[in-house]
Amino acid sequence: MILKYLSKKELAPVIPIAVLTVLQVYLDLRIPGYMEQITNALQMGSASAVVQEYGLRMLLCAFLSLACGIVTGYLAARTAASLARTLRARQFDRVESYSKEDVGKFSAASLITRSTNDVYHIQLVIARQLPNVIRAPVMAVWAIVMIAGKNWEWTAATAAAVLVLLAVVTFAVVRSVPRFRRVQWLTDGINRTTMGKLVGVREIRSYNAEGYEEQKFSRANDALLENSLGTVRIMAPMIPVVSSLNNFLTLAIYWIGAGIIQSTAALDGKMFLFSDMIVFSSYAMKIISSFMMMSGFVRSLPRATVAAKRIEEVISTAPSVTDGAGNTVGIPTGLIFDHVSFCYPGTDRKVLDDVNFRVGPGETVAVIGSTGSGKTSLISLIPRFYDVTDGRITLDGTDLRNYRLDDLRGRLGYVPQEPAIFSGTVRYNVNYGAGAADRTEADIWRALQVAQAADFVRETEHGLDTEISQYGRNLSGGQKQRICIARAVCRAPHLYLLDDSFSALDFRTDRALRAALRQETAGRSVLLVAQRIGTIMDADRIVVLEHGRVVGMGTHQELLRHCAVYRELARTQLGVEAVP
Repeated sequence: MILKYLSKKELAPVIPIAVLTVLQVYLDLRIPGYMEQITNALQMGSASAVVQEYGLRMLLCAFLSLACGIVTGYLAARTAASLARTLRARQFDRVESYSKEDVGKFSAASLITRSTNDVYHIQLVIARQLPNVIRAPVMAVWAIVMIAGKNWEWTAATAAAVLVLLAVVTFAVVRSVPRFRRVQWLTDGINRTTMGKLVGVREIRSYNAEGYEEQKFSRANDALLENSLGTVRIMAPMIPVVSSLNNFLTLAIYWIGAGIIQSTAALDGKMFLFSDMIVFSSYAMKIISSFMMMSGFVRSLPRATVAAKRIEEVISTAPSVTDGAGNTVGIPTGLIFDHVSFCYPGTDRKVLDDVNFRVGPGETVAVIGSTGSGKTSLISLIPRFYDVTDGRITLDGTDLRNYRLDDLRGRLGYVPQEPAIFSGTVRYNVNYGAGAADRTEADIWRALQVAQAADFVRETEHGLDTEISQYGRNLSGGQKQRICIARAVCRAPHLYLLDDSFSALDFRTDRALRAALRQETAGRSVLLVAQRIGTIMDADRIVVLEHGRVVGMGTHQELLRHCAVYRELARTQLGVEAVP
């Protein structure tokens, strides 16, 4: 399920791993044979030179086996690291193509766990267990062949030990798989709780809610601890059981061998039986050790299997929003909402209901409405973060669903309601995305000037190379909004999408920015979402939303005369005396 994602080059080390592992098994199994030769030589009264020769061979086999083990360990670790890199890259590429609906199916916390914690478990299993997966069955079969035809009582004792070991391993695996699945789910919960606490740390401290959050985290942490301990209780007996079986099998072989030797009359026969017993015991330990290696693999297999399924789920889930055929008409008709309705996935409630309006070439159209009226949902449909439920949206005569996503989004300058600031420099945040290499420093400064951000950037010590922390924590709310507006301006888009992008600005900066933006966007289309009437009253046309429906459309003065909802908003914001 997972190894299929490795390329032929990345899989190449598996062949030398297999060859070196088989060679290592051969060298390990030669040692008991040389031991038998030494024992027989001593019984025959041979010279010490024979003993020394076979002793040196045993030593050589031991060192060569060590060298093979080191090389296979290195190759296995390298293969595991390569696989981990590939899995992380594939998950990242897949998640980048997800829509908001797709991300919501997994949750951000779960996607982080799957690309870090789950990948780590896969890497650990491959690095530690890949040589053992090859070594254990080869050693077991080879050792069984070596002792085939020996005393049946010894064979029966070995077989009984193997059967007990298999029963213990099977029981542990069957019982642990569901718990490992729950461990991964609870780990997602820990990440969700931690992310929420880090993102909302200021609010938590402001409301003295540290105690509540600590209790919330403790509950999630205790649930993970309890489930993990339950898994440990199931898996923990495996190691002592296997070690005890090893000791009991040795005891059984010697106890059976003692009885057989005692019942043999001839001295030479007793000596050869003693030699056979030592050799058989060595091979029997090889069989048990091979099963011990397999038990180690089996102990790690349940969690790795759960992790592999979770990773596979991310990689194999096709994005719900995909590229269109790319057949664009190219007629400059602007943006048109044609009887558009929209429901969020999993609900039947219409967030938008039969919305119709047009943003013509060179026009500025504003959308206003009370909280929850569907403004942000409307603007999210244009970059195809979601697709419409009914109706269609066209851009220059082409349904958005027929555009390739890169082509569609390349035409847009999108500024979200919540400013998205990346860790890096001011230069990186403004000159961002496709085409960044083609834009000059002058383009960056021009964008900052339009966004009324040039002055505060010049005042910093390093100017465009000033570092911005993650989430823009070293910037004010207004500065973050202006950086995001400058990012949109810098790419000179075909259509500007401004989602309540002036809410953190003071009125003077708001007015200056709108004036500069009006000049910059001359000849380009602008769709502006806002809650402040002062921000949108100069728009060519204003669309008023109420409960997802268009209840008014026109200029500021027209709406004051004919739209009760807009007039009430104006009275609330501008005062009764300012509204006729």
